[in-house]
This record gives sequence, C-alpha cells and structure tokens, in this order.
Amino acid sequence: MHGEIITIGNELISGRTLDLNAWYAAGRLTASGLHVTRITSVGDDEKMVSEALVQAMKTSRFVIVTGGLGSTEDDRTNQIVAETLNRPLTLNTQMFEKIKNHAKVRGIEITPSLEKMACMPDGSKMINPEGTACGFRLLENNVRLYFLPGVPDQMRYLMDKFVLPEILSLSKTLPVMRQRIHKLYGLNEPKIAEIFKELQGKTGEIVLGFYPHFPENHITLSLRGTDESAITRELDSLEKEIKRLVGSYIFASGTQNMEDVVGELLLQHKSTLAVAESCTGGLIGHRLTNVPGSSGYFRGGVVVYSNESKMTLLGVSAETLNKHGAVSGETVKEMAMGVRGRIRADLGLAVTGIAGPEGGSKEKPVGTVFVGLATSDDVYFKKYRFWGSREQIKLNSSMMALDWIRRHLNGDPFLPCI
Repeated sequence: MHGEIITIGNELISGRTLDLNAWYAAGRLTASGLHVTRITSVGDDEKMVSEALVQAMKTSRFVIVTGGLGSTEDDRTNQIVAETLNRPLTLNTQMFEKIKNHAKVRGIEITPSLEKMACMPDGSKMINPEGTACGFRLLENNVRLYFLPGVPDQMRYLMDKFVLPEILSLSKTLPVMRQRIHKLYGLNEPKIAEIFKELQGKTGEIVLGFYPHFPENHITLSLRGTDESAITRELDSLEKEIKRLVGSYIFASGTQNMEDVVGELLLQHKSTLAVAESCTGGLIGHRLTNVPGSSGYFRGGVVVYSNESKMTLLGVSAETLNKHGAVSGETVKEMAMGVRGRIRADLGLAVTGIAGPEGGSKEKPVGTVFVGLATSDDVYFKKYRFWGSREQIKLNSSMMALDWIRRHLNGDPFLPCI
C-alpha cells in the first residue's frame, strides 16, 4: 500500500523551520512496511495546496496532510480542502463543543477565528474526538485522506495512535518489514561515509540509510520480505558488521536517547551523579531530569555562570581562575571535584566553555569547551572545539558530557588518562 505526505506552512518552504513532520511520518510509515512515494511541502497558498492534494489523490491510496488547522488567518486547510473536493464546510458539533469547553476553562471569548476550526468539509470524521489533539479524515474516490495538526507533538500522537493503525488494518497483503535504528555520536558524516564504503557488497537486500540528526547521526537497516526468521538473520549479520566498524560510537538503538542510556547505566552501576554547568546553562540537568526515575541517580546540579558563583558554590580557587581563566582544564577539574564533594555524589560532571557568538579569543575561540569528570579515584578533563550556533554548541557540549558518563560506566577507552 502506497501513499504520500503533504506538509503545509510558509515556515517550511522558507527554511525557518525543519520539516520534522514529514521526516517522522515517512519514517513510521516505511518502518511499518508501507511505501511513501512522494513528500511535498507547500506554503500557505490556496492554489499550491489544492494542486498538491489533487496530484496526490491521482496516484496514492492514502494521503497524510499536516498543518493549517489552527485559528490564525493563514490556517486555511479546511477551506481549501472543501473547495478542492467540492464539499461545503459544515460545523462539526463535536469539535465546536471541544473548542467552547477549552475557551471556557481558560476564560477565552469564542471568536470567529476559533469557530472556524470547527468547520470541516462535509463528510469529515474527527480523529481522536475525545482527546485534546484532533484532526479529521475523509474518503474521496477510494483514497483515504488524513489531515493532522502541524504541531509536531500533536501530529506524532495522532499518527501513531490513530492514523497508522487504521492504514495498516487496510493492508491485507502487507509483507514483513523490519527496521533497526542505531544512533551514533562522535563520528562525523565523512567518516560514516567511509564506513559505508566498507559495507559495499555485504548488505544484500537490506536498505542502508544514513540520517544526520544533530548532534547525532542515525544509521538505519531496513529489510522487507515474507519470512520473519530470514529477515532477522540477515539484519543480525549486517548489524554485527556495523558494530564491528563503529564500535562504541553507537550509544543507543531504536527510540532511546543519550540521557535514557546514561540513566540506565547509572542505575545498573548503582552510581549517583552531580553536575556543574557553565556554558550549557542547565541543559545537562534538564536532559537528565527528562527521564522518569532520574531521582534514583541524579543528586542535583548547579549553574555557575560567573567566576564568583564558581568560587562560592563549588570552591574553585581564585588563583586558578586568575591564572588559567574560567574556560580551562584547571577550572573544569575543580568544578567537577567541587560539585561531586558538595552534593555528595559518586560522579561529578562539569562543563565550561565559550558558546558565542561573542567572547572568543585567538587562544580560546568560540566553541572552546572543557569537560571534566571527577570519580572516587581521579579527575579527568579534555578540551574540545565545537562549531555552529550558540544553541548548537550548547547542545553538543551537553551531548559530549553525557557521553563521558556513558563511556566511563562502560569502561570504554575514551576519556583522557584512562
């Protein structure tokens, strides 16, 4: 069964926003054994949206459309669909009641802008009428049309909970399709490309994919067939070869994130962690506490942005700061030791650096970051140079710091002096 994806929004075609909805929908559909024949992104233009929908319906069994369901003036998907399919807009009473209840709870007046969200093409059926995230679906000339919100979290929920199960239920002759995802950190794209060259001639029918997902890189292995056990054997064989080539750069598989992996390792080792952050501004602590159950291993953290706070809260000496500066190996070592001792954790992790875009120098340019780790036996540090925007440098710094914990607990020969 094959289909298309249409994403709507000026922010997508202008480059202001990454098209995460198309990426996610295509990945979920492909992993389920469905064919995505085309992905189209269009701006908030009535003619372009209409043409994209008509074209998709000519060649597809299903079409998934995201965006344009909101209350602003440029949210016109409902009206465009109604005109394109010659289905008059009608007030969906279920949707209108939800909007009224939402407005009442928040003390918001019902306006025409809100009311228009409840006007749908005739014959539409709501997706998830009992929930907060809603869309609608239509059947037109035996083509199933799904219209989902552009908000990524809402779109993903509806995609996984309602849309994908319904499409799969209609695919009676669907072959077995299996996909595995491996997430890497620390290897750049050229190095991964070289690894792919070594795999030439070894992949068989397996489709090997590479997807940058800053600051990570993802490798996917996909195989379609009718024999589940044969598919598993082939995937296992290639997976083993990939792990031999990339080693411990693989930090997770499937849906796990770095902070999930680190949390599991800390629990397994019965170790606790404390964090001292300067340039990352609390990002490491934020990521760690995003994981349910993190109170079992995360003791706490401090954001020490100024020299004074580094001295007062962590005990970094004035002499170290005056002689070596806040962004230095000597300072990050004292930060790591200080947070470990004062919060009484097994491991003390520290980061200090220059996130930019200003503040760099010839000796310490923007992107210079030091990571430090204090254990019961020793304290380690290393200097890095990260590139990109301020946000990217902070994200990369947090990723590297968490990867230190992962590698340390795994006993990988990665940290300095180990």
